[in-house]
Amino acid sequence: MQRFISSSRYLIIIPALGSFIAATTLILYGSVEIVQLISETLAIGVSSKGAKALTLAFIEVVDLFLLGTVLYIIALGLYELFVDDRLPLPAWLSIHNLDDLKDKLTGVVILVMGVLFLGQVVTWDGQRDLLRYGGAIAVVIAALTYFLSQRSKKGKASSDEA
Repeated sequence: MQRFISSSRYLIIIPALGSFIAATTLILYGSVEIVQLISETLAIGVSSKGAKALTLAFIEVVDLFLLGTVLYIIALGLYELFVDDRLPLPAWLSIHNLDDLKDKLTGVVILVMGVLFLGQVVTWDGQRDLLRYGGAIAVVIAALTYFLSQRSKKGKASSDEA
């Protein structure tokens, strides 16, 4: 029974592989979108109104890349945590416990929220209430930043005690 329970950790390969495939799909789709945007821009040129639309289109593609990055980090993190933590990765991407994965994901979520707000600012028509939208995003980012700062203080205090 113990061997069966111990081996069940390999089930995490399924969500890790699914996250990796989803990340790859988003990154490839974003790459195709970039090529299409560039070719359309070169073919027809850009007016001042078109420049705003083009800027938004590029921001949306960057958002795709960031979401792909989140899924990639999830895939790597799950694989490292449950299957094999000896992957040859840069030190900043090394994930050895669930807290490391949460920290990395929280940082990327903050970045994605900032990009989403930037997209709203670029397309602002003067009608929508961006102050409330931006305020809500700011509150969430502040809470996540506080969460990260408290975790780093806790980690520093425990390493000082050791």
